[in-house]
Amino acid sequence: MKLLLATANAHKIEELRGLLCEIPGLEIVSLRDFPAIEMPDETGATMAENARIKAEHCARESGLPAMADDSGIEVDALGGEPGVRSARWVEGSDADRTNALLHRLSSTHNRTARYRCAICIAWPDGKTVETEDVCEGRIGFEWRGENGFGYDPVFEITDQTGLPHRVGRTMAEVLPEEKAQVSHRARAVRAAARILNKH
Repeated sequence: MKLLLATANAHKIEELRGLLCEIPGLEIVSLRDFPAIEMPDETGATMAENARIKAEHCARESGLPAMADDSGIEVDALGGEPGVRSARWVEGSDADRTNALLHRLSSTHNRTARYRCAICIAWPDGKTVETEDVCEGRIGFEWRGENGFGYDPVFEITDQTGLPHRVGRTMAEVLPEEKAQVSHRARAVRAAARILNKH
């Protein structure tokens, strides 16, 4: 089976490949192999809707089963923001958005947050499979760690499921293989992989 990862983001491709590598007979390609496919606008009101929009579009355009994810960070003190707009909450780079988050939270001690990931696998015939999961944490007061991407340097893990000895570390401080045990994306992808295995 050939599966198209509906992203050209090198970080996501590497992470998803690592999570899917144990499925026998699965050949993984990405949008880097299909440069003519233009991604649709992410107009969904939820991460699940955005993942579905991307997966269905890429499955139709490529003729292959396509896996798309939409993920983001939900901060309780900000009413769940940035949420579905995490990647475009503030103009600029990941660093600009992370610094903006620290600035917005500078006067509050309520820093609980979670990473959420929605996954959709769509087939060209219109069939879809969807999964979703979270990783609980809190926003730290400063950047820590060199790994990961996005908001990882300020997201401190509080979720003890799968990685209890790393509680209090940021996602950027844990090793990639450790992140793969606990992250929102890893959990959602593993659930999708169990379904893929049946195909």
